[in-house]
Amino acid sequence: MTLLNRRTFALGLGATTLAGCQMAAPQETVVPGRRVIPADVVAMYGPRPDERFPLPAVDLTKIEPQYWRRIVDDPTGERPGTIVVDTGARYLYLVMEGGRAMRYGVGIGRDGFSWNGEAVIPFKRQWPTWTPPAEMIAREPELEKYRNGMEPGLGNPLGARALYLFQNGRDTLYRLHGTQEAYSIGRAVSSGCVRLINQDIIDLYDRVPNGTRVVVRPPSQSLGV
Repeated sequence: MTLLNRRTFALGLGATTLAGCQMAAPQETVVPGRRVIPADVVAMYGPRPDERFPLPAVDLTKIEPQYWRRIVDDPTGERPGTIVVDTGARYLYLVMEGGRAMRYGVGIGRDGFSWNGEAVIPFKRQWPTWTPPAEMIAREPELEKYRNGMEPGLGNPLGARALYLFQNGRDTLYRLHGTQEAYSIGRAVSSGCVRLINQDIIDLYDRVPNGTRVVVRPPSQSLGV
């Protein structure tokens, strides 16, 4: 198993609601010239005012429907509880019991920053601090001010949650994390990390414990579904 290469990160999405006020049930949204977004999807990616930094609703017109969160037949063959990232298809699967899996759309590393292999999540963080690696600061000197870390918030590249990937007891410097950049889901745009919409990384964070195994498949081994 080769040590996962070095990389960076991206940003997160979502929220507004008034505490104590009853909200009307979400309605389906019609996108002119494009498609109807079902009410359950609108609700799933709605605002999260309960968060430390309230998240606005996701602009779903910027995400292709195949990347919306859903339960599917498991194509991975891995044991339940395993996370599988299909970099070729831009999906992350959380394997469930009964031959099913929760599937999320993801953004992955662009050319020169992609990676694959196996890792473990020893810990995870809500609203994490982002610290760019030294080589990234060397490439982008304007990041020097964050050498000791960027405070959590909507502008932080790690978004609302981060799951830290270690291999053979060492930090790979790769993360599964949130993003506010809805347009980036389904694309190869990051410096190596795997990004999910903030509402999706929150859902994944709540489902997986420390010690979860992660398998990242290269494009040549894409499941293609």
